[in-house]
Amino acid sequence: MLLLPRAVRIHLAAEPVDMRKSIDGLFVHVQRVLVADAYSGHLFVFVSKRRDKVKVLAWDGGGFLLLYKRLEAGRFRMPDVAHDATSVQLDSTQLAMLLDGIDVSRVRRPVQWQPPEQPAESQGTTARR
Repeated sequence: MLLLPRAVRIHLAAEPVDMRKSIDGLFVHVQRVLVADAYSGHLFVFVSKRRDKVKVLAWDGGGFLLLYKRLEAGRFRMPDVAHDATSVQLDSTQLAMLLDGIDVSRVRRPVQWQPPEQPAESQGTTARR
């Protein structure tokens, strides 16, 4: 299980990336292609052309972290991405499923419960006891 604060965003690059790129090369890719702040503390995920390798780049305040996974068999299953998008945002559950080889595009979540809307006249008032 992958536990990340809700404030941390996970950006999966839409296009394959050359896995020979190191931290510096991925940093430049984040800045120029994804047009994002590599120092934000968010995670940037890159998949190889053959979809058998993944690298995750993140800034932790004192330096960059680089996570690398290579599958010995099989391929990572990419989620659906709009043809003009440079990246797609994932949540931590989707990233964990991607790293486990689960096809994220086939997973369906139930509709999340939302509290009912309050009538306008009751908003801003608190009940006193």
